[in-house]
Amino acid sequence: MEGLCSLVFKFGRTEVIDNTLNPDFVRKFIMDYFFEERENLRFDFRLEKSIVGIPGKKCGTVIVTAEELGCCRDSVLMQFCANKLDKKDFFGKSDPFLVFHRSNEDGSFTICHKTEVVKNTLNPVWQAFKISVRALCNGDYDRTIKVEVYDWDRDGSHDFIGEFTTSYRELSRGQSQFNVYEVINPKKKGKKKKYVNSGTVSKYIFFKVNLILASTGNPSQPTSLHYMNPYQLNAYGMALRAVGEIIQDYDSDKMFPALGFGARLPPDGRVSHEFALNGNPQNPYCHGIDGVMEAYYRSLKCVQLYGPTNFAPVINHVARYAASVKDGSQYFVLLIITDGVISDMAQTKESIVNASKLPMSIIIVGVGPAEFDAMEELDGDVVRISSRGRFAERDIVQFVPFRDYIDRSGNHVLSMARLAKDVLAEIPEQFLSYMRVRGIKPSPAPPPYTPPIHVLQTQI
Repeated sequence: MEGLCSLVFKFGRTEVIDNTLNPDFVRKFIMDYFFEERENLRFDFRLEKSIVGIPGKKCGTVIVTAEELGCCRDSVLMQFCANKLDKKDFFGKSDPFLVFHRSNEDGSFTICHKTEVVKNTLNPVWQAFKISVRALCNGDYDRTIKVEVYDWDRDGSHDFIGEFTTSYRELSRGQSQFNVYEVINPKKKGKKKKYVNSGTVSKYIFFKVNLILASTGNPSQPTSLHYMNPYQLNAYGMALRAVGEIIQDYDSDKMFPALGFGARLPPDGRVSHEFALNGNPQNPYCHGIDGVMEAYYRSLKCVQLYGPTNFAPVINHVARYAASVKDGSQYFVLLIITDGVISDMAQTKESIVNASKLPMSIIIVGVGPAEFDAMEELDGDVVRISSRGRFAERDIVQFVPFRDYIDRSGNHVLSMARLAKDVLAEIPEQFLSYMRVRGIKPSPAPPPYTPPIHVLQTQI
């Protein structure tokens, strides 16, 4: 049969919003764009189409907006609380919830997240939630984020309490006066001369982590995984930068203790399994991933890498710090980059079992062609790791082999992005599982809002 044939399939479906004639849907639909040539494109459009229904009657309009997505693939875990919100319910207090809006390039706003409703309180604590940075601000750290506070009503006519604006850059700062926001109701402010605010909203958690990195191997030959190639990163450097560039944004001061293990140290040649990469055991901290990379390459020129390969000392090193923090204010992440050889398997398993009770996670990236059976056992995804009859309280280890992420076309950027995504995928749930098991609640509400000052304090 001649003619044209068109195929229609369902791509997705929005959520249902009850009791409103003006719904603002949150769910986004991400579509890939393919073309034969590589070129930079930009699309800006706003489409309004009338809804076809009863003849002769207006049935409303559907508004579709679109924006080219940035390449940022980060995610963030956040939690918010409020203090002294306005009372809206006649027979109770308020049932508050938050609505987050991302600003668009045309100045409009699009809803990107709604919290759950917390019933009958003026001092709510909302559950922590994970959201992609693309959804929040399309990777633009300084783009305006508007947050509205509402009192939930069963009939859908939610009462507006107030609003405030922020940005991803502000939210990523540590807990301070920068993350306490006055909730302002413009109408009330215009009518009442003595109006101050309708309460405050504070950020509780932005997933602060401390990062320690470690590595083993022999850089003396070009075939070495540590080989210092002047034209490109070696395998250790690629893995280190891939994960480090993502995880460094979750630490407010970006100061990371960086350790190596399995080396003879100058001047006496003693073997160490937890030495400072920057050569300063009293202060092994490096500034950001660039500082860690610099310390790593400098250490290769100063130490003689040497076996055996023991994991337990560095795990216990981090565990000692984690054991001293019991209030949930910090969470530690240990990144181990290894060629797969391990000499103290029994001690390492015992260290992991002990560490499973502490606020810490362990990431292991295997580089090189070796078999990683031992690393798979430490991962514990199939069988929970155990030692001397004791099982780990929770899964805290994530292992990935770097070779699975090497792009055959030589696109190292793509390789590192895929590696970082899978390596960090389990961290938020591991973090939340520790908090749930310990029954740790967010810390008490911070002091009342004070105007921002220009001095930024950091905390280690």
